[in-house]
Amino acid sequence: MRFLKPMLATLIDGPFDSSEYVYEIKWDGYRLISIVEKGKVTLYSRNGINVTEKYSPIAKALKGTKHDAIFDGELVALDSRGKSIFELMQHADSETKLQYCVFDLLCFKGKDLRSKTLIERKQLLKEALPRNKQIVYSEHIEKEGKKFFAVAKKKGLEGIIAKTKVGKYYSGKRTREWLKIKTGHEQEVVIVGFTAPQKSRKHFGSLVLAVHEGTLWRYVGRAGTGFDEALLKLLHDKMKKLITKQKPITEKVPDEKQTTWIKPNLVGEVKFTEWTSNGEMRHPAFKGLRTDKKATQVTRELPA
Repeated sequence: MRFLKPMLATLIDGPFDSSEYVYEIKWDGYRLISIVEKGKVTLYSRNGINVTEKYSPIAKALKGTKHDAIFDGELVALDSRGKSIFELMQHADSETKLQYCVFDLLCFKGKDLRSKTLIERKQLLKEALPRNKQIVYSEHIEKEGKKFFAVAKKKGLEGIIAKTKVGKYYSGKRTREWLKIKTGHEQEVVIVGFTAPQKSRKHFGSLVLAVHEGTLWRYVGRAGTGFDEALLKLLHDKMKKLITKQKPITEKVPDEKQTTWIKPNLVGEVKFTEWTSNGEMRHPAFKGLRTDKKATQVTRELPA
């Protein structure tokens, strides 16, 4: 019973129908691997950081699990209507309504299940999960991926995941057995700088964003929207500690003389309208910080 790296999905550009796949909601939160062993619960982020204390209500809810197990799922924060909102994860506290949406079972009753088919694992998952409002089984539908995607888009969800019914679980690998289809354009980014605030805004103006490309950092645009007052302060406090005279990127960027450079450590997520011909995001808006991924793992994500 040890931490197992989560299986990753491949981005594709549109939904499809197939009897060989099942379709699930793409939850908009933080990936969470949870280990329940002899009544003790340990929670891990996508990159193996122990976050049990940080999300103790979920750990407490999982204590109702009757048998030793390793679960894979997404931790989400819900608004008053019960919709998962990524931005709410930024200031999660004891008042935040958290749910753990579990979609896979890697080990159960001392047995490694990763070589079993997805459908077999999900059948066992229903048996394994404790009955608790904070722990949710991730339902799926069959065949009608296009209709499911249309509903997800109408409801403002991030997207859907298509998974092969007979697929095994490949820890730490990105395969085409799991396919993600997003309802809009989103990209993980690394903050490499910020500009001075203008007019009534406090703390900073825009964030300078990059992705990892080979051994270098590649400029992909600037985000000046998507912040509330609390997020502006939170980001500025974190960025002040990372200020450097060394420019992390080679490209020349707008307002470079007014830009303060920082070490490329902070990972965020943005939504945008499209990629431009020179590889920049058009109209990026900041969604929030990600603490579950290393900066060097952030690359430009294009549909396969």
